[in-house]
Amino acid sequence: MGTIAARLDDLPKAAWIALTILGFAIWWPLGLAALAFVIGSRKMGCWHHGRHRRWNNDEIRDTASRWFGGRGRESRSGNQAFDAYREETLRRLEEEQREFHDFLDRLRFAKDKAEFDEFLAARRNRPQERPPEGPHPQSV
Repeated sequence: MGTIAARLDDLPKAAWIALTILGFAIWWPLGLAALAFVIGSRKMGCWHHGRHRRWNNDEIRDTASRWFGGRGRESRSGNQAFDAYREETLRRLEEEQREFHDFLDRLRFAKDKAEFDEFLAARRNRPQERPPEGPHPQSV
């Protein structure tokens, strides 16, 4: 039973789209069930990773290896010079990506701090509210 579910899970998006359309053409509840499964399993797109969540390098490598049939970094071309160049280039790109994300984090922090400082300055510079003047109630 587990192998059937694994095979179904490995079907590409195009197959799920075709299966859903075919299900609607044969019998609408079947198409609706296929559509519900596709949406529920979040097969369509990367939106299930969260709006602001970044993929880490392992996720990107795994996805690329599934798309292109390789085994990620373990796959070798047979040319040692090319493999060394590729490894060095990938390492450099990962480092640049990490530096860029750090830069973006610092930039967001600086923007948030500037907005907060502006808020505090505006709050300090506003006129003090005076209590209403008028007759004071007498204590009994």
